[in-house]
Amino acid sequence: MESAHDAMMGHPVSANRPATRLATRLAFLAAGFSLSCWAPLVPYARARLGVDDATLGLLLLCLGIGSVVAMPATAPLSARYGTRPVILGGGLGMALALPALATVDSLAGAAAALLLFGASLGTLDVAMNVHAVEVERDADRPLMSGFHGLFSVGGFAGSGGMTLLLAAGLAPWAAACLGAALVLVMLALAAPRLLRARPVTAGAEGKRAPLFVRPRGIVALLGVLALVTFLAEGALLDWGALLMTDHRGVSPTQAGLGYTLFSLAMMAGRLTGDRVVAALGGRRVMLWGGLTAIAGLAVLLLAPQTPSGVWLAFAGFPLIGAGAANLVPVLFSAAGRQRVMPPALAVAGMTAIGYAGMLGGPALIGFIARGMGLPTAFALLTALMALVPLSAGPVGRVGDQPAAS
Repeated sequence: MESAHDAMMGHPVSANRPATRLATRLAFLAAGFSLSCWAPLVPYARARLGVDDATLGLLLLCLGIGSVVAMPATAPLSARYGTRPVILGGGLGMALALPALATVDSLAGAAAALLLFGASLGTLDVAMNVHAVEVERDADRPLMSGFHGLFSVGGFAGSGGMTLLLAAGLAPWAAACLGAALVLVMLALAAPRLLRARPVTAGAEGKRAPLFVRPRGIVALLGVLALVTFLAEGALLDWGALLMTDHRGVSPTQAGLGYTLFSLAMMAGRLTGDRVVAALGGRRVMLWGGLTAIAGLAVLLLAPQTPSGVWLAFAGFPLIGAGAANLVPVLFSAAGRQRVMPPALAVAGMTAIGYAGMLGGPALIGFIARGMGLPTAFALLTALMALVPLSAGPVGRVGDQPAAS
């Protein structure tokens, strides 16, 4: 374990040390927790602002805009200054924005809070994945699913804890403040153990990284697949609760259960995912994971409109989570192993495309829901998910090859 002197003086920390892997997991935990605290607050925000689905979709677009604008510059900033300050800055921004999301009562205030929340999320997400790519390269064994598993642990704890607090009668602003405080604790624990050296995967030594990157080749395909997968996750995050309240008659205090089940299944899948990926390879994970997620969406949409059908619809959430669990980790590992672009820049470009789906896609779903209904919007999403198993071959060929030296 690194010495206290090294940590205090800011000397580079080995990426292959247990403390560094622990810090990486804490960063993913903080990101998943803070993001998922927002999911149960969405119905309350809509009621407080008095908006319809289309207007809510526009507001959610602000979250996506903030994220995709921040993402392309994050890897170059990490290359120049190291991932540690970028991770800490992004996490701090999310902690500050969360209470605002639970209290603002004007459209302008909500838009500003969502922009900050999205930009902070985008910054944290890219920086922690660049950090994770570096740690996985040095370990020379699958670690990415485990790192993303801690994101899912945070998702389960954030959405589940917030749902329980709201059901117990705690005011949304008080629950959000409690969540923000826990995020700050996680960041404080991770800070001394994060890598302080600039990532060697960012580009050739001595060259200044470009401020923005454009994905090309296999990286563009990885980005499109990330977009589809993140779109499904974002749809469940922002619209899953509303689908259950508006079309299944579920109480708002219980609607967050669906995303909690989704997060729990994804957590279990990712915590065991490193062994699964090592045993099956990326191609089979993409194929069978994509098909399972499609089956879960079908269950969610086709369950009968009966009391027992409500619980069957809820069962679709964990099925989606189990199928999607290791899709994104396989994509990130492939981005770290491809040879078209420097891995850190590939991670940034792929993530920017992907989060356009997760954070901008729900706005599009809002417009589709207004004209055609929310179930139709989810049906279109189900068809789009077919791209994942269809692309299993090329992704597997890249992700299962040795890492570039």
